Amino acid sequence: MSTPVICTERLVLRKMEKEDVHNLLEIFSDPEAMKYYPSTKDEKETMNWIEWTIGNYEKHGVGLWIVEEKESGKFLGQCGIVPQEVDGMTEMEIGYLFARRVWGKGYATEAALGCKNYGFEQLQLSKLVSLPDVNNFPSRKVAERIGMTLIKTIPKWGKEVCVYSVSK
Repeated sequence: MSTPVICTERLVLRKMEKEDVHNLLEIFSDPEAMKYYPSTKDEKETMNWIEWTIGNYEKHGVGLWIVEEKESGKFLGQCGIVPQEVDGMTEMEIGYLFARRVWGKGYATEAALGCKNYGFEQLQLSKLVSLPDVNNFPSRKVAERIGMTLIKTIPKWGKEVCVYSVSK
């Protein structure tokens, strides 16, 4: 497995690899977990997602990372920093998506906070955003818990999303 990028109290965030396809399918094939995405994904679409993510590592030095429980090594979800276009500008977004079996345990908040600290301390970013669906209240709460403020809503990905932001 690849070297950890970020370690928090309970979590390890590491680079995504092709071998993660079945872990990710746990989330991508779950209609409830994918409620705020255009659709669920099959194995081929999940592989495309992994390749897109690996491309982000190569081009931008960041991307979504696999989140595992530190103690057990168990797959929990993905969280990371992804370049996104917001109003014609490239912003660095903290994105997160977790397996439904671990919802409500604070993992998304802990992982997102780890990414925020990493973005400001290691990458020297001056600002980070998060773009949850306006109706995705659990995701919006995560953004708020890590100190982000709702700036506005914008149309993106064929729907209305919130733009949360935090500056260093």
